[in-house]
Amino acid sequence: MGSIFGLLGANGAGKSTTIRMLCGLLASSSGTAEVGGIDINRNPEAVKRSIGYMSQCFSLYDDLTVEENITFFGGVYGLSNHELAERKRETVRQAGLEGREKAVTRELSGGWKQRLALGCAMLHRPGIIFLDEPTGGTDPISRRLFWDIINELAEGGTTVLVTTHYLDEAEYCNELVLMHAGRIVAQGSPGKLKREVITGAVFEVDCADPVAAMEVLRGCPVVQETAIFATRLHVSLEREEEIGIALAALENAGLPVSSHARIVPSLEDVFIRLIDTQAESLG
Repeated sequence: MGSIFGLLGANGAGKSTTIRMLCGLLASSSGTAEVGGIDINRNPEAVKRSIGYMSQCFSLYDDLTVEENITFFGGVYGLSNHELAERKRETVRQAGLEGREKAVTRELSGGWKQRLALGCAMLHRPGIIFLDEPTGGTDPISRRLFWDIINELAEGGTTVLVTTHYLDEAEYCNELVLMHAGRIVAQGSPGKLKREVITGAVFEVDCADPVAAMEVLRGCPVVQETAIFATRLHVSLEREEEIGIALAALENAGLPVSSHARIVPSLEDVFIRLIDTQAESLG
């Protein structure tokens, strides 16, 4: 069985640069790495031949049909006619494009295009595939379907390295590296990161003016971290019983709380804590 390894970070964190170096597309300014036992700087062409890669931008040909794109990339990867016929059927099935083989690619929705691009990147059945922001610009249903395919690949033995800035997608990864401003700020499974970074209690607080409430709580001595999530606040405390002090601070400021509950911290809580900690250490 393979695994799913995620690079998580905001836009500009360095995820795409990292993935391009690992794919042999960009030389590193210092240091090196191995992909499948191959040095990325000494033999980048061998790295390229041994992996699959799907870039952020749609990389297929809009003026070709679904079938023609698959045939073209099968030829690039040197597949025999028998291999190509078999993998064409598999790619069409996996992308959910049965009956659309003759459709011009430009006419497909974004989700179908992304699944087709992934299928073409996997035609030569590489052991490792790199996916750079693969679900950017697609709707939630297409994103979920795409991750079903990623899970299917990992269950079949493929190692998948995926970059994303969607924190909900990061939950699907077996291991994560969190990046900020070109640096690794944490690494581990989603569960491990939550346990080790958020050591206290996290509460979700609902009040009428979350922006004003956040400013009040930032001045409350028992509050370690607070951030707005949709229309509610996530409030981090060292001890659960300190929530009473935080709620009293809001009440005294004229910001009554309609509800509060302790919650399991999310990766977004983890990421905010790490970024704030790094900012404090630098400033």
